[in-house]
Amino acid sequence: MIRRGLNGGSFKPLTDESIHRIHQTAMRVIEEVGFEVNSENALELFKEAGAWVDQEKRLVRLPQKRVMELIEMAPPEVRLCGQDEKHDIILGGRRVYTGTGGTALYVYHPDTGQRQLATLNDLKRIARLVDKLDNIHLLMLPTYPSELAIEQVDANRFFAGLDNTTKHIMGGVYTLNGVKQVIRMAEIVAGSRKKLQQRPLISMIACSISPLKLDREYGNLLIAIAKSGIPLVCPAEPLCGATSPVTLAGNLVIQTVDSLMGVMLAQIINPGTPVIFGSVATNTDLRDLKYLAGSAEMGLLNAAGAQMAQFYQLPFYATGGMTDSKILDAQSGYESALTSLLCALAGANFIHDAAGLMEFALTTCYEKYVIDNEILGMVMRAVEGIKVNEDTLAFDLIKQVGPGGNFVTAKHTRHFMRGEHYQPTLSDRDSREEWEAKGGKATWERAAEKVKAIIANHNYSLPAEIRQRVFSEIPGIVD
Repeated sequence: MIRRGLNGGSFKPLTDESIHRIHQTAMRVIEEVGFEVNSENALELFKEAGAWVDQEKRLVRLPQKRVMELIEMAPPEVRLCGQDEKHDIILGGRRVYTGTGGTALYVYHPDTGQRQLATLNDLKRIARLVDKLDNIHLLMLPTYPSELAIEQVDANRFFAGLDNTTKHIMGGVYTLNGVKQVIRMAEIVAGSRKKLQQRPLISMIACSISPLKLDREYGNLLIAIAKSGIPLVCPAEPLCGATSPVTLAGNLVIQTVDSLMGVMLAQIINPGTPVIFGSVATNTDLRDLKYLAGSAEMGLLNAAGAQMAQFYQLPFYATGGMTDSKILDAQSGYESALTSLLCALAGANFIHDAAGLMEFALTTCYEKYVIDNEILGMVMRAVEGIKVNEDTLAFDLIKQVGPGGNFVTAKHTRHFMRGEHYQPTLSDRDSREEWEAKGGKATWERAAEKVKAIIANHNYSLPAEIRQRVFSEIPGIVD
């Protein structure tokens, strides 16, 4: 049974009063402190929209009323489409979906214990793998192809996704020309510009820089994406004690302001732009202030971020499911599970980085995608909760079976057994004797077998005529 788009929200780290206080503090920051905008075009757009602008300091401030007017222009739901309609998702409310993420530089191989620089071929193989993992609902392009020039990266990363999975493709972008190439490519795949707007097969990410800064490159990229009408993610990555106050509440204030900068700019450029409020907020190791990816605090911050997004009625891009471990060990499992679970139970709409990432998000691992797919299946079962009705209470059956009886052969058992309980595809539930007879394999070894089988049997690619058009119209695509 595939569980996707279930309503979370049972976990609420923030009270209603706390949400209001974070909101009011964020509004004060925007109105009294302001934020730095290093894109000349973006600076001018804010000025035309009624912001107070200090040209010399590149500082922008807006009154709360204008901030809320701009936020309210953004749609409360954003549809992200797959090439196969069964993979369409609607972000908004408290509906929960999960996906990959990151721009990992390395791929870890547990059989050798070594990592190597990621290549374009790794990205293609990961796309094929994710295409068949049911608890990973969309592909956010997870690796950076080390062998390509930056001018080739955008088009090749998105083509690797579109040509190897029918799930929605989300990704960061690096150049303005790359944005144009990717959008043209997606139009070819969709059939036309109008069809792409009706069914967006891709979405793009343009980050702000914590604290309170929009740099020139990302500002210009955001403008180009918003003008195109492609769904846009505006995440921020404040780090406790480094690029935000050390307190979680202070971090949430910075994250809220930083993401809202992108939301507001997108609406100024193109009112109604499908924009996703985003968080990559986390804490730091207090010994040396380095970034942490698997901490409980990261889970709490992103769960609270989901509540702030719900307050603003914006779709939310959360971060969870990573680990700081360098190998597939117990730490890798419990850190990934905890942060994903906290985000999902809070109703985070899209939990990105939820599969495959390790070592402070520097590294990805084929086997970890399969392991995380299992974790996410359990997480989504937890989000589903417990259904209580006449059928599930089963009073008539209990009365029929009575004291000392059993429920093994009951029709009720057969009816509910698969839907009521998560059925693992990787976890070992055999007796020791059965496990030993099958080779006594560790989890990562069983995952490695699944990786090989899925990739070997994967046969999806774009139709030949579409591939030919992409190669002829988009220079620099590597087949």
